[in-house]
Formats: sequence, structure tokens, C-alpha cells
Amino acid sequence: MHSTRLAEALLDRTAAFATTVAGADPDTRVPTCPDWPLRVLVGHIGQAHRWSADIVRSGPAPVPDPRDADPGTPDEWAAWLRDGAEDLTKAALDAGETPVWTFFGEQPARFWLRRMLHDTTIHHADAALATGAAFTVAPDLAADAISEWLDVLSDPVTASLNPAFAELRGTGQTLRLAGGDSDGDGDGWLITRTPDGVAWTRAAGTADVTLSGPLQDLLLVFTRRLPLDRVTVTGDRGLAEHWLGHTAA
Repeated sequence: MHSTRLAEALLDRTAAFATTVAGADPDTRVPTCPDWPLRVLVGHIGQAHRWSADIVRSGPAPVPDPRDADPGTPDEWAAWLRDGAEDLTKAALDAGETPVWTFFGEQPARFWLRRMLHDTTIHHADAALATGAAFTVAPDLAADAISEWLDVLSDPVTASLNPAFAELRGTGQTLRLAGGDSDGDGDGWLITRTPDGVAWTRAAGTADVTLSGPLQDLLLVFTRRLPLDRVTVTGDRGLAEHWLGHTAA
């Protein structure tokens, strides 16, 4: 996905997030982020965008605590969120192909646009679940969010960041995600659990377990925002449950 598309989508997703939290009680608990009230979720989004922009401009920085973020009063949230997203998009587009620091080694700055776009998308779903608002995501963005999450899980560095991810290693067990709507690629995702970690490809074929359904539902189940029963599970349900039980970000 081109940097310009990622930047536009980040601004759109941030604006949608801001609309979802507008007028909500800051102390509303977020069921899919159970340790956070809504004001901390808002703080995390704006803080993460600014943190990523600082990394693009200046290099690595300590991961901030979202409880330390100060998004202001609820009537200031929308402008604060917009400013953070605009800061990141400007920093990333200005950097172009210049390599910048990431957890997984130096990469072009669009890494942070993509990471923050999909983090914002999933947390938009969190906000919608907390407030009862509607949530939708375009199929191409849902598909790229799944691919990006698999990129994270398949990188050897990831298990050192969260030991639970090391439990995703296996001896050749396979999972398949099959979207029921167009994602611009069409074949779904075939995931293999190897002794060295997770491997994946965009491919059709059979697997030990297949999760199928609309791409939005697949994304939200795969990121543990909706229960497994929201999609159709064919094959070894226990394998799917084990995967989801060890992929909490």
C-alpha cells in the first residue's frame, strides 16, 4: 500500500475514532482493553502518533505509558487527535524512502504509517464496542491490517517482545483465513506454525483449520475483538483457540 494511501487512511481513521468518542463519558470502561477507561484509549492514540512521528524524525524513543498522555478535555479530543495524526503523516511523507528505526530493524518511514493506521483502526473498534457506536472498515484496509499483523507475528524479534508469541511455534500446523468479500487479492491467508516461528503467505488451499467470513469480522476475530463464533470455523477449532490465546498484543 502506497505511503499516500496509508497517510490518507490514517487521517480518515483518526477522524472516525474522534467521532466515535465525541460526547462519551471519559470514564467509560473499554471492554476489549479492560484496564483502560476511554480517556486512556484516546490518550494512547494521540500519544502513539506523536511518538511515532518523533521516531521518524529523531530515532528510537522509550515506549510511552498511555496513562501519562494528556489529551485535554473531551471537547478538545478531536483537535488533539487530528494534530497527532497530521504530525505523523507529515513526518513520514517528508522522510520518503529514508530508512528509520523500527522494532524490526531500519525500514522506510511508511512502516510507522502502516503500524499506526492499523493500531488506530483496531482501537477505533475498541471505542465503538465501548460506546455502542457503529464500526466499519473498508475491505482493502481490513486485508492489509491482517497482513500487517502477520508481518509482526512472523518476525523473529516479536517473541522477544512478548514471550507468549513464542508459543505460536509449531511443527507444521496450518491455519487459513478466507475472506468472504473482495480484498484486492482474493486468496486469503495461509499460516504455518514452524519450529522457527510463524510463516505466512497469501494463498488458497486447505489447512488444519479455516476461519471464514467477511473481512471486517475476520480482522476483529483475529485481533481478539470479537469472539471466534463470529466467523465460520472449519477443522481443528482447538488450534484456532490456541492461536488466539497467545496473540494478545
